Amino acid sequence: MIRREFIASALAAIAAASASTSGSAFTLNAPPPGTRRPNIIFILADDMGYGDTAVYGQRRIATPNIDRLAREGMRFTQAYAGAPVCGPSRCALMTGLHTGHARIRDNTALAGGKLGTKGKGKQLWRRPNLLPEDKTVAQYLRDAGYRTGLMGKWHLDGFDPQATPIQFGFDEFKGWLTPLESTQGYWPAQRVHGEKLVDIPENANGKRGRYDTAMITGDAIDFIERHKAAPFFLYAAYNSPHSPFTAPDFGPYADRADWSNDEKTYAAMIHYLDLGIGQLLDKLAASSLDKDTVVFFASDNGPRSEPTTQQTRIADFFDSNGGLTGYKRDMYEGGIRTPWIVRWPGKVAAGAVSDVPVYFPDFLPTALDLAGAPREKSDGVSLRPFLADAQRQGEDRFLYWEFYEPEFRQVARWGKWKALRMKRGGPLELYDLSRDPKESTNVAGQHPDIVKRMADGMAREHVASTEYPDPPPGKG
Repeated sequence: MIRREFIASALAAIAAASASTSGSAFTLNAPPPGTRRPNIIFILADDMGYGDTAVYGQRRIATPNIDRLAREGMRFTQAYAGAPVCGPSRCALMTGLHTGHARIRDNTALAGGKLGTKGKGKQLWRRPNLLPEDKTVAQYLRDAGYRTGLMGKWHLDGFDPQATPIQFGFDEFKGWLTPLESTQGYWPAQRVHGEKLVDIPENANGKRGRYDTAMITGDAIDFIERHKAAPFFLYAAYNSPHSPFTAPDFGPYADRADWSNDEKTYAAMIHYLDLGIGQLLDKLAASSLDKDTVVFFASDNGPRSEPTTQQTRIADFFDSNGGLTGYKRDMYEGGIRTPWIVRWPGKVAAGAVSDVPVYFPDFLPTALDLAGAPREKSDGVSLRPFLADAQRQGEDRFLYWEFYEPEFRQVARWGKWKALRMKRGGPLELYDLSRDPKESTNVAGQHPDIVKRMADGMAREHVASTEYPDPPPGKG
């Protein structure tokens, strides 16, 4: 059974069957009791590099609406995704847990707890998914009285019909559950609404009538319109500019004769994403919701490194990683550092810039803090104090990641220091990011005390799980 048929039958079965403590006491001009709590919107791009937006240094692609977010809000310069690939990064965003604690730590997990390989013909790996005991920010916000909606990409289901957004706190969902290849790309003939597959007639039989990016924008605008009277949480999870490279046209880049078609298309994909963001902002303004809405923007990981049909990297042509080392799937800065912007007119200073290191597990405690919801356990902290004061530094804290492709790797950041372990039991690399943001000089030999502290922290933060078991003793 192909994946699309599996999804259809699984969703049909559902329809038949059912016919680290965080938060902050700090207040950011909190509304008096009884007044409206802020709406929360998180806009997520997919595979957009740290340097892919003009406000973060992009010179070839214009992003006026993302730039507007930064001009009217706060831009974080040292923000990190939850992981260097989609699934675990989104899991960290939704659950507030880093990849040493989260259910999903890679785009694949070991089937049945067995150790295996990812080679062809092997059946020991599967796509992981959330389980009923996992809780998301959407569940907590819904419990606090928010209407919740996801428009776009979920990627936390592992083809499990019991792991849909509807099962994890979202009142509404329009988009797709699984990786792109099983949803027919940017011109899907079918799409999931709630827990049902619906036809998109405009895209039937290979037609290209409705573009995925535009559908997500339209669904998000519709959600805002229907819930503008009450506090809402909207997660607009775009697929752009994830491959395959496709757009309705080349947009404003059609006349770039010295660019390849792939390069024009990539720029056009970001153009249409940016255009959609502008339409969302315009909807907030037209609905008089600007001052009542906190808007977050980020990308789920660094830019793709695979060559195009011209055997060149799009990321290199556009300097998508902003001059940093690494791409998607890398644990160096280029693989995990992300643009991160927060806009809240009248509450967050316009044009503010913060150099505080932050990462995806911080979103859950921040959202609950903004909503006045009870604190929940997470690996993040509320960013509310930093949103109120761009100069606020706070204490250095230990940020942690782990990843399993192609083998177990660990990364940690503490203050200016970043440590990487590239294989299980291997030595640590150490970089001083304040002097060496490109991670070009390993200074581990010069700072054994820092190396020990980072190694101890990695050991503390890593907890083996059924999906990602530690190997037996002596097996590496």
